[in-house]
Amino acid sequence: MNPTVYISIDGVRPDAIPLANTPNLDHLIATGASTMKAQSSMPTITLPCHTTTFFSVPATRHGVISNDWRPMARPVESIFDVAYKNGRKTAAFHCWGMFQNLSHPDNISMQTIRHYVDYGADVDRWVKNDAVRYFENETADFTFIYFLMTDNIGHKFGWLSPEYLAELERVDGYIGEVIEALPDSMTIIIHADHGGHERTHGTDMPEDMTVPWIINGPSVKEGYTIETTVTILDTAPTVAHLLGVPPSPDWEGTAVLEAFK
Repeated sequence: MNPTVYISIDGVRPDAIPLANTPNLDHLIATGASTMKAQSSMPTITLPCHTTTFFSVPATRHGVISNDWRPMARPVESIFDVAYKNGRKTAAFHCWGMFQNLSHPDNISMQTIRHYVDYGADVDRWVKNDAVRYFENETADFTFIYFLMTDNIGHKFGWLSPEYLAELERVDGYIGEVIEALPDSMTIIIHADHGGHERTHGTDMPEDMTVPWIINGPSVKEGYTIETTVTILDTAPTVAHLLGVPPSPDWEGTAVLEAFK
């Protein structure tokens, strides 16, 4: 089993990374496996995309098509549910109550939710601090960490604006602090839920659909560019593979086995 952390950076386009000073993301790419051509899923909106990521089914199956949650007509297990029922310890650190619906309420061993009040609040710093404090004392087999503000700044100032790139640099620093707190045995998966264009997202435009997908850990190839098409549906099966648990038979994604040694 490989303990795994999945870090979601909301609204990050892959072409933003080389435009910003992101030494931690650059290091994870250089020493791990990645693709800058991974695909999101329609609609390219935060809650539908995260629901797709965790349940490995598209919105046409899970039914979440906006940032308002709705129950599934035919429930599917999320990666949290699959991990927990197989005896794996789970944790989550984020800033949005809607993410409580990414699993059965009892299937997250540790969860903190930092509610934000305005665009100026550095909620990502609070989330980072919670995660770092947790890892200083204990670890989970699967941990979810969510950074919000790149998306908020994109909406306020525009994707690829100087303010957006500066926010990505800030989040990169937070990722570095999280990595410092992690044990060396941990595998890290980082990807965005969607991209963005101008001051919005939600379409099937390449700017909205294309996201970076990065994996780094003891069993991962080093400096490797993933050639197969990766989508956000593939994250949950990849985490299941790392945790050594069987994927849900309802999942539609597949583990990104090409990334492993």
